[in-house]
Amino acid sequence: MKTKIIYAITAVAVVLLAFFYQQKSQNERSKEQPPASGTWDIVVIGGGGAGLCAAAQAALDGNTVLVLEKAAEIGGNTAKSGGVFQSVTPYLVWEKDNPDAVEGKGDDGKMHPKIKAVTGNLNSLRKLLDWSEKPFDTSYYKNHPFHPGDVDELSKHGVHSEYLPVLKELKQEIRTYLAWAEKQMSQGKKETELALFSTNNLHIFQTYYGGVRPSDDGTEWCYGDVELVSQFVKEGQQLKPWLTELGVKFNETQSILVGMLYYRGVSTSGAEVTIDGKTEFFEGNKGMYVMAPYAAIVNSNKKNLVMTNTAARDLIFEGDRVKGVNAVREDGSKFKALAKKGVIIATGGYAANIQKVVETNKYWSSSNLTTAIKTTNNPAMQGDGIWMAQAIGADVTGMGWTQMLPLAFAKTGNIAFGGVDNAIFISPKTGKRYVDEMSERDALSVAAFDNGIEFMGASGAHFYIVGKYSFAFAKAGPLLPDGEGAQYTTTIAQLPDLLKKLDIKTDANTIIQSIRDYDEALLSGKSPEGVGKKYATYTIGESVRNADGTYQRETYNLENTKLIFRILAPATHHTMGGLRVDTERHVLDTNGNPIPGLYAAGEVTGGIHGGNRLGGNALTEILVSGRIAARNASKEGK
Repeated sequence: MKTKIIYAITAVAVVLLAFFYQQKSQNERSKEQPPASGTWDIVVIGGGGAGLCAAAQAALDGNTVLVLEKAAEIGGNTAKSGGVFQSVTPYLVWEKDNPDAVEGKGDDGKMHPKIKAVTGNLNSLRKLLDWSEKPFDTSYYKNHPFHPGDVDELSKHGVHSEYLPVLKELKQEIRTYLAWAEKQMSQGKKETELALFSTNNLHIFQTYYGGVRPSDDGTEWCYGDVELVSQFVKEGQQLKPWLTELGVKFNETQSILVGMLYYRGVSTSGAEVTIDGKTEFFEGNKGMYVMAPYAAIVNSNKKNLVMTNTAARDLIFEGDRVKGVNAVREDGSKFKALAKKGVIIATGGYAANIQKVVETNKYWSSSNLTTAIKTTNNPAMQGDGIWMAQAIGADVTGMGWTQMLPLAFAKTGNIAFGGVDNAIFISPKTGKRYVDEMSERDALSVAAFDNGIEFMGASGAHFYIVGKYSFAFAKAGPLLPDGEGAQYTTTIAQLPDLLKKLDIKTDANTIIQSIRDYDEALLSGKSPEGVGKKYATYTIGESVRNADGTYQRETYNLENTKLIFRILAPATHHTMGGLRVDTERHVLDTNGNPIPGLYAAGEVTGGIHGGNRLGGNALTEILVSGRIAARNASKEGK
């Protein structure tokens, strides 16, 4: 027994020492600050996902690189995101040239099973075949309200001309797949036994129509630039092999999360990287989006540096070119960073700058978006990069559209992770479901304002989410400093007492019946009555599922199922507006001309996601645009 205790203490000590070493290594590099000024090939402002990815690409291309990060830690919003990025993985989905394949050869040279379709995929594809190919006509919405997420209505009113070729190609892809799928089903196969259909054109078109949004007064419409959208979708397929080379370990999935619209989520278990001769594995977001690019930066050249607690204040614009950045360190001392080739702005959006969000707002009702709204963002997300670029003549676009995430804890605004394909939203007014949980994020937020009530002084509307207890749900509750008002584990027998404890007046029996009705629909292979659901992965009660996607009804058990009960509300999450850029990620001036020496990547830019961003698209775009900005700064710089 004594020996086991000694071994246990030793193991803990080793883990603590490894953690201390990693922190010490990163902190020491961050503190190796040069004197009052220094010169690098490329200077990157912002140490979040876009900035680190840009710096990593620049470093791998042989440039010396400096990253300026005003926060105490690198990672930004990316580090606290859901971590899943959208991208079609061709070998995991249906292949036109090999339609009956049940496996595909991955980037690792191994064979991987094809991802199966879910109930509802075919119906979604058939709806796209009926999309009008006429020029987009806004006249209908002059006399009718626009309902975000109402694809049935939106599809009747046409398509913007630049997206018409995408729609036509997509329709042909869908027809080819449906012809194969219908033949398979005529032979007895179920939809859930078919390989998942997924193409770049589907991703591009869903990004388009998921982002077509009018201003609140109906006078303006916003949607993504087709070249920028097509670029990040297509180049997104290069991310997986590139990140793998940096040490990232991927899960072979095509998952879905809130507001994603389709199954093409790519996730990671983390990354194995070597820094200063020591190899370590870092889990999840920290591994893929922080330590993997960080290792590439610091291992490429001894001069490369990541400076934290250093805030960029203004751009050095001399003659006709951006030549560097003036910054201020935590102690108030000034620092000048000169760039031989270019400066890349990757400071993120301004969703944490609630005053600016409200001032620029064109999309949300003024009664819903107020200065009392909370944010999911890192407090550093104030829009610094936008304002400093505007000071030298940069143009902006889409500034009136801000996304709210409906999955935020009502008390704090912190993100509540977990899927919505296996959970339901409950109105505190009625105790019943009130929205298709698979809808776009703004549609879910609007529904929350309409069907929720205030809670604990939180702005806007709170609602409840109920789902089966799992790691994906549990990891976001106990690990967050929310305390009361965050999330609770319960059973249906314990639910009445929990509601009483929280002083929640909603009838527990009505909530329980809503769960039963939802599960009964899934057990029967149907969409829930009243409020349908496009995709529903699992019942909330425990049940055994067959390989073909059907349920073994006799195994269903709600009474003994451990549930998660959360109190959530919309919070500002992503600002679609930002600096106007071209496909080379040059920052453009108000005349549409590139500002020499200045590039931008990530959420600091606008014109990509339209009026509403699809879940998982930001991570794809920030990584793609970071690499593009770095490559162009490297080859174009003087």
